[in-house]
Amino acid sequence: MLSNTLAKSCMRSRPLFMASRPMAAFSTGTYDNILVDKKEGGVALVTLNRPKALNALCYALFEDLNDAMMQLDKDPEVRAIVLTGSEKAFAAGADIKEMEPRMYPDTYMTDMLTWWDQLNTLKTPVIGAVNGYALGGGSELAMMCDILLAGEDAKFGQPEVNLGVIPGMGGTQRMVRAIGKSRAMELCLTGDMMGAEEAASRGLVSRVVPVDQLVDEAIKVGAKIAKKSAPSIAMAKECCN
Repeated sequence: MLSNTLAKSCMRSRPLFMASRPMAAFSTGTYDNILVDKKEGGVALVTLNRPKALNALCYALFEDLNDAMMQLDKDPEVRAIVLTGSEKAFAAGADIKEMEPRMYPDTYMTDMLTWWDQLNTLKTPVIGAVNGYALGGGSELAMMCDILLAGEDAKFGQPEVNLGVIPGMGGTQRMVRAIGKSRAMELCLTGDMMGAEEAASRGLVSRVVPVDQLVDEAIKVGAKIAKKSAPSIAMAKECCN
């Protein structure tokens, strides 16, 4: 099975090997809803930046995020990406005000809630650094990361049921796979939140880090990964997924 996976990887139109990538670095430009900072050691830091809305996930934010992440994925200088929010909230959920007036035909025709699909195509490892609330879409976005570190005050949950809806970005699938059916079902059906220590004990996050050290620790993990073979890292990531 492994050899078949690797063979398929090599046959893709965009090969994994660094030699096939453009040698000039990509420019991610300036965004309204995120901040992008390329660090030393091959790590890029992407910060969700809607503080007044607790980084609620609106269409414009996902548009910015997808564009930046796709460009960083093509940048030969970037070997790992750290995704974070603020100390108060990684992302408190989807932007309900934006979603509320929309009817089903509109959401279907505009492919609403498929914005995150591009994030699943990245070959560059993504390390999530979660402080504060990661709820609803924020929890789902966190679970799209390859490695998760949590600040001591992080809280995860799928509270959509409190609004009469269900997780719409894969939360019912990823949460079950991460922590098991019974506890995942309890979170999805009650809307309760799970703290950082429980998230670590159940395997949702790698470990818990002091709040003020979280982003630096995630960057250290990214820098360690960046020293490895890029094709091997990309293939290992694909096989794990």
